[in-house]
Amino acid sequence: MKPSKPSLLARALKSFFMDYLPRQRALSPRTLQSYRDSLKLMLLFVAGKQGDPGQLNVEEISVEKITAFLQSLETNRGNRVSTRNVRLSAIHSFFRYLGAQFPEHLDQAQRVLGIPFKRTETREIEHFDFDEIQAVLKTAEIGGSDGCRDLALLSLMFNTGARVSEIVDLNTGDLRLSAPCSVLLRGKGRKERTCPVWRETAALLQRLIEQSDPLPSPSAPLFLNARGHRLTRFGVRLILTKYVKKAALSRRSLRNKRLHPHSVRHSTAVHLLRSGVDLSTIANWLGHVSVNTTNKYLSVDLEAKRDALDKAKPLLKGQRRSAHWRQDRKLIAWLTAL
Repeated sequence: MKPSKPSLLARALKSFFMDYLPRQRALSPRTLQSYRDSLKLMLLFVAGKQGDPGQLNVEEISVEKITAFLQSLETNRGNRVSTRNVRLSAIHSFFRYLGAQFPEHLDQAQRVLGIPFKRTETREIEHFDFDEIQAVLKTAEIGGSDGCRDLALLSLMFNTGARVSEIVDLNTGDLRLSAPCSVLLRGKGRKERTCPVWRETAALLQRLIEQSDPLPSPSAPLFLNARGHRLTRFGVRLILTKYVKKAALSRRSLRNKRLHPHSVRHSTAVHLLRSGVDLSTIANWLGHVSVNTTNKYLSVDLEAKRDALDKAKPLLKGQRRSAHWRQDRKLIAWLTAL
């Protein structure tokens, strides 16, 4: 029996992941993984428990089923709206490619591209205050057998404000531990940047390297887990959570905060801002493409808000409006009843 011919959907997915994304758009491996996970989840949902995703046709991936999949992400998997939008972005990208390569499915692709993104709630950015950072580092300093690694890890994260993916991808060859000390970070879109490292952090990293391997290969992972493999993002989260819980015993302010590895990045930005560093330098430090991304930390810095309030003049009392606007009471009543 001859093997069955791959479906159009299977062929489109293969060319999408093997040629279009890596070669034509030159997306990073992590972005490819995100797209892969999104489309895999969607195909499994559409196929159902008894179905085979490999047997699906393009026509079966309807707008209704995609919408139901997106809803299930929030209701069944407990994903946030931001995660739902990330999944939808990958689906949009695939159907945009599908419509361009297979015009017979252009109408369906256009309907899928019409599925809107949800608006996300703007939450207060959680970060560590300076005394909280010190409390966490002091807790790691008296840690157990992994204390040297954990202290170096957390110190480098607070020092650089690097993304957790940038931290776990570091090799020993990315460090310059002689003055001027620095670390080479590889960010989103394969963009590289060099970040300065304080002497205290460099000393911790030097001790970590000497403890694990006095003559390491430049391609050797900098941070290892208990099995001797490269530390993962999940592992970094566990390490940070462990020391935050311990530090919270003495620092009560840590108990009510929702903190995670990206909170460390926010903390670095706020600390630099309070130290008088300008926004363009902070943007370069963090690897932001635009300084507009960095502007959000102005809303976090409560001390800056207080200073601005102190400098501002109080509003004059007893001011009257300069104009009186006529109102259509029926229209206003209708709008109020909406």
